[in-house]
Amino acid sequence: MHLFSGAAALLALSQRANAAFGLTSTSSRYIVDTDGGLVFEVNRSNGDITSLKYNGVEYQGTGKASAINSGLGTSSVTGETVNGYVKITVKSNSLPVTQYFVAKPKEAIIYMATYNSKEVDPGELRWLARLRTSELPTGVHGNVGDTRGCTAFEGKDTFKCSNGETRCKMYTSDRFIDDKVHCVSGSKAQVCMIMPGTAYETSASGPFMRDINSQTGDSDQELYWYMNSGHVRTEPWRFGLQGPYAMAFTSPNNKPSEDLDMSFFGSLSIQGYVAASGRGSVTGSATGVPSQFETVVHWFNKDAQYWTKASNGKYTSPLMKPGAYSMRLYKQEFLVANDTVTVAAGQTATKDIASKEQNKPVIWRIGEFDGQPFDLKNGDKIERMHPSDTRMGSWGGSFAAESLKAKDFPMALWSKQGGTASVTFTLTQDQVKGHVIRVGTTLSFKGGRPSVKINSWTGNDPGAPVLIDSRGITRGAYRGWGDVYTWDVPSSAFKVGSNTLTLGVYGSGDATWLSANYILDALELQD
Repeated sequence: MHLFSGAAALLALSQRANAAFGLTSTSSRYIVDTDGGLVFEVNRSNGDITSLKYNGVEYQGTGKASAINSGLGTSSVTGETVNGYVKITVKSNSLPVTQYFVAKPKEAIIYMATYNSKEVDPGELRWLARLRTSELPTGVHGNVGDTRGCTAFEGKDTFKCSNGETRCKMYTSDRFIDDKVHCVSGSKAQVCMIMPGTAYETSASGPFMRDINSQTGDSDQELYWYMNSGHVRTEPWRFGLQGPYAMAFTSPNNKPSEDLDMSFFGSLSIQGYVAASGRGSVTGSATGVPSQFETVVHWFNKDAQYWTKASNGKYTSPLMKPGAYSMRLYKQEFLVANDTVTVAAGQTATKDIASKEQNKPVIWRIGEFDGQPFDLKNGDKIERMHPSDTRMGSWGGSFAAESLKAKDFPMALWSKQGGTASVTFTLTQDQVKGHVIRVGTTLSFKGGRPSVKINSWTGNDPGAPVLIDSRGITRGAYRGWGDVYTWDVPSSAFKVGSNTLTLGVYGSGDATWLSANYILDALELQD
């Protein structure tokens, strides 16, 4: 056994020493040796990746191939060497999509870009690597997307395990502004998606959009990069070049850098690629956001989107395509200012933006108006598990404002689940006057919006928000329109001493977690 293992190791080293960077082909496939430990194969009839060998180990899954969506179908597939790089171009015959695979010498990386000229049925565009679970058993964020041994209970994508814990591939997601590298891993290697620079510029729904990163099944470990989907999407699709992006193979616990240089794509005749020389930027001050919150600046139009985090009140945008842009300033994820700016190639525009948020005196406030529910009860869990998970705390309840901590107040309410949430509070004679109730939400489902009642007074139905036709909270999503509702409450609604606010839900639906619901940002009674 030891002699055989040693001989196998010597043979692998010998084969590795004789490897050379380049492209070879057979009648059915292109074979790319990166001379960096990675050899991959591309089907010449449809552009699927059918083999991914890293340091002699096969990582490609045993079922379906790795491809855009579930494959581009019959395609025109060409392979060539351009300026010292291997370039494979896949033009689908039936879909408005062209896929590029590029290799550089001495790197275990597949560089990619995806060009789409219109929306693709069934409404999503994603890179999906189907890898071997036996070699890469750990998904993004551990086991949150590991469905092995669990049973689907909501749709075909949300699962419950025998111990009451829940799993879903959506629970592996992270905000686009933070999601620059994510990996699946095993004992010998990890495989990572890298989205550097302006990789998200032709995606949709801004810096706080999140989408599937991995799913662990019995045979396949699925590694994703979602460019566009309908998963709580708040903008129409954008078209053009998605990326460039990359899939890298490394040793375990050796996460690759997010600062991957993609400038060499400018020498490869990639459709839709805009080099740095054809771009401009924006710089300036972003002020008025308290220091305990992130200051996020966001630019977008129908063709592109960009963002950055300001530091010490200053920001510089990524390099942007020329054009006129809407510009937004966020306190964490809470919108506090709007503006516009025009970007020209080769130039840096200057634009200052300041928060217009008005913080009025309050009698009490629960949570922070920051566009996130994480400071409220169960908010620390909702990205990674279903609200019915046994690890969740209870929903609804009664609370006293004077002693209430945000972490004790539920971060979501349902029309048919969990019950209402009530807040008791005490007023003095001087405080019995007209007040304003302000309720911030981050996401609504099935038209769910707040209902408010103070003592015997009931606030008007504010009307359903704009529908986002996608499951949200049950799939770990919390970010939608960020609607804020206000009610002018007359003095007659209040009394000296104890008062009770009851917070509920307008909306309908069946008696499941998919009934009308909304996620709370914060609520307050203004003085």
